[in-house]
Amino acid sequence: MTDHSAQANILVVDDTPANLNVLSSILTQQGYKVRPANSGELALMVTQHAPPDLILLDIQMPGLDGFEVCKRLKEHDQTRDIPIIFISALDDVLDKVEAFEVGGADYITKPFQILEVLARVEHQLRLHRQRDTIAAVDARVHPLVQPAAQLVALVEALAAQPSADQIAAIAAIARTLQSGLVELARLVAHQAT
Repeated sequence: MTDHSAQANILVVDDTPANLNVLSSILTQQGYKVRPANSGELALMVTQHAPPDLILLDIQMPGLDGFEVCKRLKEHDQTRDIPIIFISALDDVLDKVEAFEVGGADYITKPFQILEVLARVEHQLRLHRQRDTIAAVDARVHPLVQPAAQLVALVEALAAQPSADQIAAIAAIARTLQSGLVELARLVAHQAT
């Protein structure tokens, strides 16, 4: 487990108390913050109030089954991007396909192996962090596109007829770009650790 994982908040949803306890215990021992939920309805309430970083979700539950819970979570902006790993005794190919079709990120069959659960959880958390990093980089790069275009236009104008105002504008835009690139480099360096 990485240092980032110790900060991860995982919602475990299973109507069988023994499964809920085992998964919660395993993940807690690995340093994850774990919240258990024993029904699909409770999972939806908990998730809307405080979205987790990842959800381990049983399929066969009374009331709302795991497929329906996943569908509902994927309908909301606040919960759409949360990775969901289904954990189920259903091992039919069609059940697995349906799990992915409703938005599941992974699927583990019961009885589960502890090392496999931990590896899949860490893998999904890593992918989720990487998606967040890409979004953050994009958010920082996008505002730099317009100043870069302005800089090119000013340099082209300056080449035709130099003026002090154009040189001052170029220097200002260059400082904006430099500042943005320094921020971007810090973000990438921080995410790489």
